[in-house]
Amino acid sequence: MEERPMAGKVDPKFGAKFLKSVENFNEYGIHFLFNDWWESAPADAIEKYVALIENDPVQGQLAAERYYAPPLSLAALEVHAPGTLGAHYLAFVRDHNLMESLAVGYRDLHEQFEATGVLKNLPDVLKHKVLRGYQTHDLHHVITGYPPTPLGELAVQAFQLAQTQFPYASMWIAVVTAHMTFIDPHLTVPAMNAITHGWSHGRAAKSLQFVKFEEQLDEPLELVRRRFDIRAATAADFVTPERHTPDLLVASTPPGDLSRRD
Repeated sequence: MEERPMAGKVDPKFGAKFLKSVENFNEYGIHFLFNDWWESAPADAIEKYVALIENDPVQGQLAAERYYAPPLSLAALEVHAPGTLGAHYLAFVRDHNLMESLAVGYRDLHEQFEATGVLKNLPDVLKHKVLRGYQTHDLHHVITGYPPTPLGELAVQAFQLAQTQFPYASMWIAVVTAHMTFIDPHLTVPAMNAITHGWSHGRAAKSLQFVKFEEQLDEPLELVRRRFDIRAATAADFVTPERHTPDLLVASTPPGDLSRRD
């Protein structure tokens, strides 16, 4: 029988990768760290993460469907009227020069990890959570109002963590807070502002997790926000400070970059 990690233990090899991400999370992103963890993840921690989703009265039912939407085509979104979720999503992706197929790119990365066997301990419901999460990631940006900037991304992850205790979002918070603590104190105030904003808004809103927003693209964005009790953020809430600018906010890669694993 294969020996699994003990409760309360962090595997030293994974710990080294965690510190690599802490040192520069633009160079060694959470999308790699998340996949690195499962080979040594403690069984009891995994069980708790599974139960937190499956036992949730709302998220559990949606997650059980294992729903995946077909990839969204930007050209197809042009049919949606101004003011709709679809129109806002189209503008969001084009205006910020984002990846049209972010979810497809992440699934390809996931399958590369899966082929090596390192994801053998990843339960199906948590696999679904991360793959479905990449499908709705930019839709969540649009609905919450958080910009596709380093601080806006951090706020989105705090929002997600407030609604679903899931290791991907937790790793974001852990890595960033470790970086501000041990490497760059200038990151402390802007990072904590983003984290607390996302956390408080995520707790106050109805759950966005696993929701089929692809079926609501023709609805007015403001109607969707009201339905989920969303108080939308603005880009002005997440301006990079001109004084004591954190080093990683000066030279950051675009959110969603799946290419770096140096």
